[in-house]
Amino acid sequence: MPSPAQPVPLFVQRRVRALVFITVFLDLVGFGLIIPLLPFYVESMGGTATTAGVLLALFSSAQLLATPLLGRLSDRVGRRPVILLSLLGNAISMALFAYATHVHLLPVLFTSRLLAGATAGNLAACQAAVADVTAPEARAAGLGRVGAGIGLGMVLGPVIGSQLHVLGEWAPPMAAAVLAAAAMLGVFFLFPETHPDHGSASASASGTPGRKKVRLAEALARPGIAPMLALFFLTFIGITNLQVSFGLLAQARFGWGEREVGRLFALLGLMTFVLQGFAIGWLTRRLRGITLVLMGATLMGAGLAFIAAASHPAMLVVAMMLVGTGMGMLQPVLASLASALAGPELQGGVLGIAQSAGGLARVVGPVWSGFLYSTVAPGAPFVSGVVSAALSLVVAAALRNRFPEQLPAPAPVKR
Repeated sequence: MPSPAQPVPLFVQRRVRALVFITVFLDLVGFGLIIPLLPFYVESMGGTATTAGVLLALFSSAQLLATPLLGRLSDRVGRRPVILLSLLGNAISMALFAYATHVHLLPVLFTSRLLAGATAGNLAACQAAVADVTAPEARAAGLGRVGAGIGLGMVLGPVIGSQLHVLGEWAPPMAAAVLAAAAMLGVFFLFPETHPDHGSASASASGTPGRKKVRLAEALARPGIAPMLALFFLTFIGITNLQVSFGLLAQARFGWGEREVGRLFALLGLMTFVLQGFAIGWLTRRLRGITLVLMGATLMGAGLAFIAAASHPAMLVVAMMLVGTGMGMLQPVLASLASALAGPELQGGVLGIAQSAGGLARVVGPVWSGFLYSTVAPGAPFVSGVVSAALSLVVAAALRNRFPEQLPAPAPVKR
């Protein structure tokens, strides 16, 4: 067993990354099965775009409140039990979701999403597990592998969901419940504990024995953290428009249904998977992380602008490619930059607060998106997303100019 001053053995790093990839892949296949179809489910039960927004906001509100508690629990009892708890909650919530589609009751659907949000600590715990065993200079690439599992799940989930939907409305959420249960069994039998104080991989690659709790005021006092939290918020509030309004816009303008919308969400996931699975390590070795944030925000804003202005189905295809590429850059790089700015002594707490900033965006964003769609125009939520992306560019540029010495430079390229 390594001592706290030693790096985690390479075989342990590889095992953890592989199992995290499989876990988030199975989990996100289940997520991708239902998200493109969610607005259609709500409509079939008598709801509107605003109802769909409130439903997603309820999930995110529960997640926002529960994530810090689950994060502290993972520090106390380890990552593995929290991942297991999250997957169990996901499986039960998806089974409730399937029952709601069978009886066509919105209150049951709301209950299922509330439970899902309250136990949605799986992804954050998986990211923490990777950070536990990965050296700082390789962290963006390691977190990119987590993102690759997300992306691949989002590729296959919408495709499978749109095919299963022909069996009945209950079929996609029930399949998601089965996949969550399968992931839970895999974690139970194969996943090692990675927390420095609880597991066999007993030291983080950074050499720190554990992560201290951190208060919001303490995090904001660290130079660069406040604008980084703003970037998390602005990025996620732009992305939430897709979950609420994209399917409804495609239906209103081009007569598309569940299958066509599912395929475009699969394309979004494919772009994210390719970027995070194969390109993010190469990019971070050649460009500063903050430069990648600027590039990612530009691509995401351009894609959202294409959706807002779409007058031909091909524009939606191009838009999803742009948004997927931008998301693929932003998600792992923002987490890596937040980790670097926090320093090893505040890393865990700051990453948790950053996730809460994204969670707050997922609370506000869906309601705002549904409101704009229902009361202004189908393209209005995506114009709002363009504004968020533009603000992200301003914040990222200011961060680069004000804190250049604290933002990590590209790693040396071996010749």
